[in-house]
Amino acid sequence: MLKAFYPLAISLMVSVYALAQQNPSSIERTELQATYLAAKVEFARFEKTHGHFITTPNGRIHYITLGNSSGIPLVWSHGSLTNALELMSLADGLVKAGYYLIAIDYYGHGQTPIPAHDVSLYHVADDIKAILDKLAIKKAVIGGWSRGGMISTAFYDAYPERVLGLILEDGGSVSPNTHYHEMEPSQLDKRIGELFKDRLPETIFDSEFDAYRSIYDTTQKGTQFELLAWIRPTQNGKWAISPGVLALFNMKTPEQFRDNILHPTRVPLFAESMSILEPKIVYRNLAVPLLIIDPTSADDLFPFETENAALQKQHPAFIEHKVYPNTGHNVHYERPAQFLNDVASFARRIKSFNRLK
Repeated sequence: MLKAFYPLAISLMVSVYALAQQNPSSIERTELQATYLAAKVEFARFEKTHGHFITTPNGRIHYITLGNSSGIPLVWSHGSLTNALELMSLADGLVKAGYYLIAIDYYGHGQTPIPAHDVSLYHVADDIKAILDKLAIKKAVIGGWSRGGMISTAFYDAYPERVLGLILEDGGSVSPNTHYHEMEPSQLDKRIGELFKDRLPETIFDSEFDAYRSIYDTTQKGTQFELLAWIRPTQNGKWAISPGVLALFNMKTPEQFRDNILHPTRVPLFAESMSILEPKIVYRNLAVPLLIIDPTSADDLFPFETENAALQKQHPAFIEHKVYPNTGHNVHYERPAQFLNDVASFARRIKSFNRLK
């Protein structure tokens, strides 16, 4: 399920909207209608049990909870163009490892709208703190994938006293533009061109069903109800997949992406906060266990193994640096068994370090 989404979410710049035009369903409209209606029922049932909302100064924030609330709280922030259901396929394993999973939708993803006012990674951190307060959780493991890792680092910067430990899956451990700043101007332009060459405009649909049909994976069975978390209404009464997210990230055009790298103080606040985040400063006084999950491959999106190793060397008592060779950006999808094993082992370390029962 959701196979087609993850390769698109792997790259921060390859739009999920392209799938809607490149992967037309082979199932006739009338055949899929019943599946869609069943997905609506299943999604509503899931939300009734696991879905929650909280109103913060930034708006109505959606999150899900899975597992026993007596477990180790793990607050997970998803990557770009996914949502709180990102770890659904691994949830049972995480719960078995002793975690109580709290997964958020941050702005423009899932059921959390983009606020009307300027927001940043640190505003998401404030929302997470509000969720912990609502759940009466004093401390939690804070983790995330890609951009979610950056949010986790921002949370530790803002609220270190609320953190039992950190899990950073290919994001948040190194300043995100490090790799790009090492490039010559012509090399940077070429790389940006490669990231944008297959981009297609955002696709607008007349109905939620049309959007669902466009991304339904015909090679898989079931309702694939999780797909409904990607589909949101637009301001003009239509439907789209994660509408407005690329504008929030200031990544709609090559020029915007280049500005995020070269002129971060000129770009909108959310994009600026991503570009100027500096983990070497945030973690200068690290005082909790930190698990860095670091995939490497021939076309590594974040080739930061040297920087991650250097950070681990600064804090050998706290940091575990797990390298996953021949693995793309999305480790938990490509190497689920190894990911679960490492995160479960980390739970045992968290218990020991924090003297939890």
